[in-house]
Amino acid sequence: MAIITRVLVATDFTESADAALRYGRELASEFGASLDLLHVAPDLAAGVMGLQGFSDDLGRIQTETEEAAGRQLRDLLTDEDRHQLSARAVVLTSAKPAEAILRYARDERADLIVVGSHAHGPMAHLLLGSVADRVVRAAACPVLTVRGAATEG
Repeated sequence: MAIITRVLVATDFTESADAALRYGRELASEFGASLDLLHVAPDLAAGVMGLQGFSDDLGRIQTETEEAAGRQLRDLLTDEDRHQLSARAVVLTSAKPAEAILRYARDERADLIVVGSHAHGPMAHLLLGSVADRVVRAAACPVLTVRGAATEG
């Protein structure tokens, strides 16, 4: 059996990500592992490259976006998470969230990644793909995908 010492939960603050956090929290507790809760904030500059008039406030808006995400992450973690699981709230910024999650998992030596999976229709999935799918395909460690509706009831 694999030894799990660090569980990484990636969140986009959706229902399925909340379900992933519940699973990640339980698994970290069961294995005596630490818990990292990660959000990848959008790189706003990457989205407006070459557009005039957006640069003036972009730095301020980026900072506000990252700070708001940090507050949201900290609110999701309980005191029990922090003390018993040595939980950390981490905000990264990237235009490519799957790549940021994978890089963080590699750099921090995560043994398991837990992500929420949205229930997209087949056409949306074919055209858009998903962050969860990209993480599953490229991760060096096991990945658990969780659908929000599957945990309710």
